[in-house]
Amino acid sequence: MKLYNSLTSKKEKFETIKEGELSLYVCGPTVYNYIHIGNARPVVFFDVVKRYFSYLGYQVKYVSNITDIDDKIILEAEKLKINENDLTKVFIEAYFEDVARLGSLEPTLSPRATEYVPEMIFYIADLIAKGYAYEGEQGVYFRVLKVADYGKLSNQQIDELISGARIAENKDKENPLDFTLWKKTTLGLNYDSPWGKGRPGWHTECACMNDVIFNDLIDIHGGGSDLKFPHHENEISQAKALYNHSLARFWLHVGRLDMDQEKMSKSLGNIILVRDLLKETPYQAFRMLILAHHYRQPINYSASLMEQFNNEWERVKRALNQALLELTINSYKKINYDEILIDDFKKALNDDFNTANGLTVVFEAIKNLNKAEQLAEKAQYYYTATLLLSIFGISLDQQKLTKEQIKDYKAWQTLRKEKRYQEADEIRIRLIEAGIL
Repeated sequence: MKLYNSLTSKKEKFETIKEGELSLYVCGPTVYNYIHIGNARPVVFFDVVKRYFSYLGYQVKYVSNITDIDDKIILEAEKLKINENDLTKVFIEAYFEDVARLGSLEPTLSPRATEYVPEMIFYIADLIAKGYAYEGEQGVYFRVLKVADYGKLSNQQIDELISGARIAENKDKENPLDFTLWKKTTLGLNYDSPWGKGRPGWHTECACMNDVIFNDLIDIHGGGSDLKFPHHENEISQAKALYNHSLARFWLHVGRLDMDQEKMSKSLGNIILVRDLLKETPYQAFRMLILAHHYRQPINYSASLMEQFNNEWERVKRALNQALLELTINSYKKINYDEILIDDFKKALNDDFNTANGLTVVFEAIKNLNKAEQLAEKAQYYYTATLLLSIFGISLDQQKLTKEQIKDYKAWQTLRKEKRYQEADEIRIRLIEAGIL
């Protein structure tokens, strides 16, 4: 397997640190609103990463955090005149509902920042003790200049970062790039600390939770490409200061999902919420749209693109439904697979998770299924396609047939063979309305 490592800007051979185990950390949501379909792209992609490694036989520990301390949360709670904890409770529940709607499995752990504040205080104290952090009047800050290769992940030189920094002058900092580890404040949710009341900085939340949960260098750290700088860069700098490692051996970044050539964001108001999209669109079609693009490439979402994958899913679903019907009615239970197609699928995913090529293999299995005449052939391509789709988190919601529906299906097949198309169409319409065809 080869993966593109954002830390080295190249494709590298991937092997896990511990044989047969995968450690994976992905930055999760800040819970002050519902997630939109741009937020959903990493949710879908890293779910596939987890599923694929599990399929290969790895024991996967997948951690994705919940940011439930943040200025955005405070502002939204003030606007709605409710308690911050009440706000985050609503949107944490909503987030996991949307994860399920997307067909994604929940991570192994979903730690909340509020659960780890004592550990974050000790973490910051250690950074101060090692000379990498200092206290100012408004907070505690990290000394960016003490990290020799700061900017490596985002391919930026520190001099360029300083000269191009759009950072308001802050006399509390030694350097404009120094970032906040602890914000002194009594506004909103706050905690006691050696530096006064306040709350931890976002970059420290993720770095500390990763450290507490895994307690070592991990295999993969992932997230959206927009997190590369400064969030992930700042996570790495803290890990290097304390442990002299880059937090993860491989860093994977998922490209943006734009809306009609424009960045999708809540502030611009050009978003589609996951829960709204999935009222009208099968989650399987949306996952196919996401996975038809390489994870590092941007996606330009549009209604016409979504309609294209709606049609693709309907085509796949129809072929699988009909095959399963024939296998069920004929009591064919032997399960076998096309090993060549499975190998092609694995080659695609082993090449930096090329899900687009993996989806092409699925379509090849469906094409062969539609051509197959013998039950053994139908079974082979049916089980191959459903296996590969399951790794993509796509399942066929097959309902149990009634005796009357089985009778109708057999009659429909007979009428078609006898070329009695008008009578066959009457039954076909009933089968379609029942969701069988």
